[in-house]
Amino acid sequence: MLLTEIKKFSDSLLSKINNKKVKIISHFDTDGITSAAILSKTLERRNLQFSVKIIKSLSDKEIKKFPNDSLIILLDLGSGSIKELASLNRDIIIIDHHEPSQIDIPENILIFNPHLYKDEYEDLCTAELCSLISNSISKENIDLSKLAILGMVGDTMEKNISKIRNLIITNADVKIKKGLLIYPSTRPIDKALEFSSRPFIPGVTGDPKGTYELLREAEIEKTNKNYKALIDLDDSEMKRLVTAVTLRLALNESTDYIGNLYLIKFFNKIEDARELSAMINACSRMDKPEIALMLCLGNTGAKKKAQKVYIKYRQHIISGLRHIDKNKKIEGREYVIINAKDSIKDTIIGTLASILSFSSVYKEGTIIVAMAYNEDKIKVSTRMSGRSPKIKRNLKELMESITSIIGGESGGHKRAAGCVIDKKDEQKFIELLQKKLEVELIKI
Repeated sequence: MLLTEIKKFSDSLLSKINNKKVKIISHFDTDGITSAAILSKTLERRNLQFSVKIIKSLSDKEIKKFPNDSLIILLDLGSGSIKELASLNRDIIIIDHHEPSQIDIPENILIFNPHLYKDEYEDLCTAELCSLISNSISKENIDLSKLAILGMVGDTMEKNISKIRNLIITNADVKIKKGLLIYPSTRPIDKALEFSSRPFIPGVTGDPKGTYELLREAEIEKTNKNYKALIDLDDSEMKRLVTAVTLRLALNESTDYIGNLYLIKFFNKIEDARELSAMINACSRMDKPEIALMLCLGNTGAKKKAQKVYIKYRQHIISGLRHIDKNKKIEGREYVIINAKDSIKDTIIGTLASILSFSSVYKEGTIIVAMAYNEDKIKVSTRMSGRSPKIKRNLKELMESITSIIGGESGGHKRAAGCVIDKKDEQKFIELLQKKLEVELIKI
């Protein structure tokens, strides 16, 4: 059982720490932030000394910055840098769910990664792993399970409920309601629709008039001068809303956008897990990961700050989608390359690629490549449009094959990957990418 391996790892983790000063280095997305919060609270409750650093990626530059006086614990990253970490003459601990760059793990690395347990593999995010490890260390940490739900939703893993995931959901004391997957489900439905980015609803997202028209078609009226929240709609209203949204999305069915709404108690108030997850992600994408971390740790002042950042972030998302819609793209057979240059922040270009991949803008199986400048570098994010499990392309391998030629750092998953390259290699990257995509299509 994977839980047995969790227990072994937890014991080894505490043994390695053994009153040493700990440096937690975690990825800056929702999964990484919630993972850092879970481990921080776990160590704090054992009166252990630690500090936290949130980073975009584990580059060679970041590895060189590792403090010599601390035990390094990497969360939601590190699996793709086994070789580089092996060369360090020191212990490194990794908790991560990304596919490792190699199966043979060097002696100086203590790692927990579900991919290394082929017979017992569970598709869990890093926050879920941290929650299981934390609960294994002490049952008093069961209250941190709700943070794992935010990480799970942030990594869009909530559709497949395994026995272990169900255990985490039970521990988190989550209220689950079936409905349209538009957040926040606890706020007025007109605002939730207007700011909906996943799904991106043509003629509705970013358009108050379009939102009003959709609700009029769905025969959903205001009550007491305001619209109801999504979770307060009755079955008949929900069905009419689903029909109206489905027609806008030009889909034959709406199953991708109907599912479980996860409601958790946060700051003594029932909140939509998707909304909180998006708020945490927004803080990091707007260069405020410290606010996101404090929010997860229960700081009431951080919530107000996070809400302000989130409003700005949503405005960036809407303007980013408009920019992509209006500007020229490189389109080929089953792929599109969006080169935003310096018009879109590098920290949100991946989010925009994800939104497009979940929308009906591009047909199922289209490879979406989005690029944005970051000083003398270019951030590249790739996504596979749609959710069909039949598509055999591997975006992680695609990115690795290009960076192995022109240089840079790459990582990710089969359907969502990325890389960072030098700006001087921009044209070379695009030409090589197009060539590989065209050759791949011929093979298929």
